[in-house]
Amino acid sequence: MTSTGEFHLDGQEHVLLQSLLQIAGLCDTGGEAKLLILDGQVTVDGEVETRRGKKIRAGQRVTCGDVDIEVMP
Repeated sequence: MTSTGEFHLDGQEHVLLQSLLQIAGLCDTGGEAKLLILDGQVTVDGEVETRRGKKIRAGQRVTCGDVDIEVMP
């Protein structure tokens, strides 16, 4: 079962993928986020993303495991 949540940018233009994973509570540290990303366990808009510095903007969807995050403005 997939759980879906929203992340609000609150006026910011973007958030880094690595930071989003931490803020969303999918990992505790930047190192854990880095490993998830480099291991190919994270997708952005359905495509595997291996760049932890990828800028995530409003309208994009990030998936890690069974968690789906929709990024809102």
